[in-house]
Amino acid sequence: MPVPAVTAEAKELGFDADRLARITKHFKAYVDDGRLPGWLIAVSRHGETPYLETYGQRDMESGAPVELDTVFRFYSMSKPITSVAAMILFEEGKLELTDPVSKYIPSFGDTRVYLKGPATNPATVAQAQPMTIHNLLTHTSGLTYGFVYANGIDHLYRQAGFEWGTPAGMDLEGACDVWASIPLLFQPGTEWNYSVSTDVLGRVVEVVSGQSLGEFVEQRICTPLGMSDTSFWCNDDQADRFATLYMPAPGTRKAVVLPALGGRGSAAPVFLGGGGGLVGTAYDYMRFSQMLLNNGVLDGMRILGSRTVDYMGRNHLPGNKDLEEIGRPLFSETTFAGTGFGLGFSVVIDPVKAKNLCSLGEMAWGGAASTAFWVDRKEGITGLFLTQLLPSSTWPIRAELRKLVYAALVD
Repeated sequence: MPVPAVTAEAKELGFDADRLARITKHFKAYVDDGRLPGWLIAVSRHGETPYLETYGQRDMESGAPVELDTVFRFYSMSKPITSVAAMILFEEGKLELTDPVSKYIPSFGDTRVYLKGPATNPATVAQAQPMTIHNLLTHTSGLTYGFVYANGIDHLYRQAGFEWGTPAGMDLEGACDVWASIPLLFQPGTEWNYSVSTDVLGRVVEVVSGQSLGEFVEQRICTPLGMSDTSFWCNDDQADRFATLYMPAPGTRKAVVLPALGGRGSAAPVFLGGGGGLVGTAYDYMRFSQMLLNNGVLDGMRILGSRTVDYMGRNHLPGNKDLEEIGRPLFSETTFAGTGFGLGFSVVIDPVKAKNLCSLGEMAWGGAASTAFWVDRKEGITGLFLTQLLPSSTWPIRAELRKLVYAALVD
């Protein structure tokens, strides 16, 4: 399997090598004191990679190290990939961003909106305007997640079997019909809330394309980009490279195994979760990130038009507001000041307000197991952090990595 490699010296790309080395020192401490099991970090600029390091274990019990071909759970880093899949169909004229979701999933035509009252007997109203494909891409749909524990509606998701997984044997079509039967948290288009929106979007991709989400993503994104290790399950050939999933232990907050969610499927799952189901390698996600940096093309394989990537990378939240102003809190430890949301990922709209080193227009997102990526088209930079510690709010890894990377730029 292909693996990433250092392809240029730091100084050739405007970095100070000694300052880049701070990244290694800083994150080694996370492993040495037990906060993380191990990690892989890659930083590229203008298509070349001056920094690529691994440290620690992919499996602490066996001592197996994190290696360049280690397979990680991407979790919500699946969302940008599914969003690109939808935008491929948009470019081909097969769906519109203004289309009601119910055009493709009829059960959403009858979905009510929560008004007040307890989860056991909520008062609801009709949708003022239909939930659209644009609402799914921007998480302004009114849908939510069962693991959030923030309101009565997420209680109904858990009651239906949706917390960190799905009911046994339920496919994506069935899950969408259940979600459609639960009241929305708010009127579509009025607020931002992290949710199963991208999973619903994945079902739209299936209906429009006539393929399973796995088939479409493989044929239209992964194969053209050479992302040969990315799919919705870890196959037998990948088993010995698959990283174990960890959580912080109560009290010590040191990484301990999380068996309930750490298993490996050996065959295609029934539920193909476009919002969090993909697994893959650093090489694969670096290829995907570079495609976005290149405005939709990589090594002659065009996935999206340049203007489409531009459009995805704009802030699509109402009134050009940031996530702090219009978003429901994701985790109490997470701040999104100065950050809006585009079509599938966050977008920096005010670097000063963000209170960290970053660029206007930076596109980014992360996964539940503390993974993260970003694409900075202004500086020509892509960054990737892969580990397996759930939840992602445990440590301020993402902000720290950005600061260390941009502090190393000296051109």
